[in-house]
Amino acid sequence: MFELIFLGTSASAPSVHRGLTSQVVSYRHQRFLIDCGEGTQRQILRSGIGFRRLKRILITHGHLDHILGLAGLLSTFSRWEAIDDLEIWAGEWATERIEDLLFGVVLRGARPPMKIQMKPIEPGVLLDENGMRLSAFPVTHRGPGCFGFVFEELPHRPFLPERAEELNIPPGPIRGDLVKGQSVSLPDGRIVTPEDVLGPPRPGTRLVHVGDCGRADNLVETCHEADGLVIEATYLEAEADLARKFGHLTAQQAAELAQQAKVGHLYLTHISRRYRANEVLEEASAIFPNVAVVKDFDRFEIRRRKS
Repeated sequence: MFELIFLGTSASAPSVHRGLTSQVVSYRHQRFLIDCGEGTQRQILRSGIGFRRLKRILITHGHLDHILGLAGLLSTFSRWEAIDDLEIWAGEWATERIEDLLFGVVLRGARPPMKIQMKPIEPGVLLDENGMRLSAFPVTHRGPGCFGFVFEELPHRPFLPERAEELNIPPGPIRGDLVKGQSVSLPDGRIVTPEDVLGPPRPGTRLVHVGDCGRADNLVETCHEADGLVIEATYLEAEADLARKFGHLTAQQAAELAQQAKVGHLYLTHISRRYRANEVLEEASAIFPNVAVVKDFDRFEIRRRKS
C-alpha cells in the first residue's frame, strides 16, 4: 500500500484555494516528495506530516513552478536541522537550475546544513529497497529531461496461518523467520521450510505519477493496470489547441489514457485557475468513472486491486 498526499494542485501559478505542485508518496517508513513548488514547506506544515524522513525529493522537470519551493525548504532545514542528508533526484537541465538556486542564491558559498546529494535521473530503476522499487520514465513536455515515476511494491508470498496451525508451528519469531524466507527448526526437531507455509506470489501495489506532460499516447504501456495514476489535467478539451501549444494534457486525454491502460483509479492534478473542479471532473468522468479531481491536502491510500 502507498499513501498519497497532495500538497499543491494548481497549474503554473497558485490560486486562492490551490498551492503550487507538490505531492508526498509514503511507503512504510519511506517518504518521497515529488516536486516542490513555491510555498511547499508551509503546505507540509499545514498538512500535519512534518519534515521527518522527508529526505528524498523527486523532480519531474526544471520549470520554476516545480522547483522554487526548494529554496525555502533548504532555508528551513538550515535553521531547524531537521535531517542529516538530502537527496534531490532530477534530470540534467533541472539539476542545473536547482544548483543555481540552492548553491548560488540560498547558500552563496556557505556550507550546507546537511549533506546534499544531487542524484541524476535516467530512465530505469532508481531505487530497489525495503520491498519497493522506484523507476523513472521519460515524458514529453517543454524542455529536456522530463520524467514520470513508477512506485511498485515488490511481489510477495502471503503467509498461510491455517497451514501453520496444521503443522503446529507456534506463533512468534519462528513464523516471522518463515515469512522472511528462512527455514526453521521446531522444538520437536522438525524442519519447516517457507514452501510449507507461504502461498503463491502476489503482485504488489503499483502507483504511477506523471508530472507536466504534452502527450499520453506513448504512456499506455507504462501505466498498464496501475492501481493508481496521478497525472495532470491542465486544460479542458475545448482548449486542446492551447494544451498542445504549451505541452499539457486535457482532462479528456488523461481519462482516455486511464481507460486504455486499464488503471484502477485516476487522480487529476495541476488544475488551471480558469476552470472549476466540477468542469474537469465532468469531462474526465464521462470517459473514465474512477476519477478524482484532487484538492490541496487530499489523502488517498493506493491498494492493490482484488483480482
